[in-house]
Amino acid sequence: MTQHRFLVVTHPFQGHINPSLQLAKRLIHTTGADVTFVTSLSAHRLIGNNLNIPRGLTFAPFSDGYDDGLKVGDDIQHFQSQLRRRGKQAITNLVLSSASEGHTYTCLLYTPLLPWAAEVASELHLPIALVWIQPATVFDIYYYYFNGYKDLIRNHATANSDPSYALELPGIPLQLKCRDLHSFILASNTYIFFLPLLQQHFEKLGKESKPIILVNTFDALEPEALKAFDKYRLIGIGPLMPSAFLDGKDPSDKSFGGDLFQKSKDSAYTEWLNSKPKESIVYVSFGTMCSLSKIQMEEIAKGLLDSSRPFLWVIIENQKNGEGKEEKLSCREELEELGMVVPWCSQVEVLSHPSLGCFVTHCGWYSSLESLVSGVPVVAFPQWSDQGTNAKLIEDTWKTGVRVEPNEEGVVVGEELKRCLDLVMGSEEMRRNAKKWKDLAREAVSEGGSSDNRLKGFLDELA
Repeated sequence: MTQHRFLVVTHPFQGHINPSLQLAKRLIHTTGADVTFVTSLSAHRLIGNNLNIPRGLTFAPFSDGYDDGLKVGDDIQHFQSQLRRRGKQAITNLVLSSASEGHTYTCLLYTPLLPWAAEVASELHLPIALVWIQPATVFDIYYYYFNGYKDLIRNHATANSDPSYALELPGIPLQLKCRDLHSFILASNTYIFFLPLLQQHFEKLGKESKPIILVNTFDALEPEALKAFDKYRLIGIGPLMPSAFLDGKDPSDKSFGGDLFQKSKDSAYTEWLNSKPKESIVYVSFGTMCSLSKIQMEEIAKGLLDSSRPFLWVIIENQKNGEGKEEKLSCREELEELGMVVPWCSQVEVLSHPSLGCFVTHCGWYSSLESLVSGVPVVAFPQWSDQGTNAKLIEDTWKTGVRVEPNEEGVVVGEELKRCLDLVMGSEEMRRNAKKWKDLAREAVSEGGSSDNRLKGFLDELA
């Protein structure tokens, strides 16, 4: 068998690092490949503190000029510019240096927001594949947006459009309302630097013959979206999650490795979870990049208290309020009598705990996959990016949760959260569906499963 050597280049955001590390580990365990993992120095420093590094995995971090990490208030466009300039040079030097020593790379794998990585690979005549870290459905929507459907989608996705109108796109079995579309293609999008980067991706892909996109999903989860068009090859290789919580092939693999926030002391919340009845806990987390207003935080607190269910709520520093200042919740003492508030935790471990009954989530794709793999139904509370699309899939396609309805001011009031919690915690159907997807996810990555076979097929082609 050919000895593969992969260069995995990932953006230094946690949502990119975690699936990339899992893919690196899977490549090593599947074929004995060597993998060189490239990201920024700031991200690498935190990875090194958390990862049990398998044999065959090496790191080649580079300085992007933000060695202490991207801070609140930093110019994101300048950051992306520095990442591009320094990253291109680092990858070029790495590939040429390796070649001079007689070691060539089989393929370069890269995550979104790094179209320049594909440019470097083309210049150096390296095979490439994009590692898509969101669902295939979102990739398809972007494809249509950049290939003839922009005006239709934009006209549909304006503040003045009919909220009842549903957009239908070829090969996507969903009727998409404005709230179901990726926030970057909405007229209200304020993250103007993301869309041009994504457009560069699709322009680069459009110049290739049958480009390969490795998607963190699996065949049974998105069968139509993976086959929506023939121009690209979308290959479902997910879920990309630690083996201990998925297929069990490596019981020691319990960490993503890319945890960019300080965890709570495991014993505190783990012991608390151990003391609670089966399927009784509400777990609340909004990921690493969502900043909720003080009003919204107070309403969440009110909903949790009114539901009278024990809960574990993760509140990290950038969620304390929208201005970066810490303001104590008015009902903090009442909250701590009923539940537990922590600054961070091992989410996949929490979701795998038998006491978990429901997950209140922002519907980031990784959190959405974790809920499916763990068999936990959700209250979908999307904020931005792909989260509206993911919430649509959760509620209407996979039927493992219910989506909150904000009021006219865009706030989800406590009464609404309580309503959704009552629905999910009392729904045997959602729990059965969650268990079904848990079983199908594990089947996909098991020996002979769809994701296992498709990853091996991709590797055979490279050979």
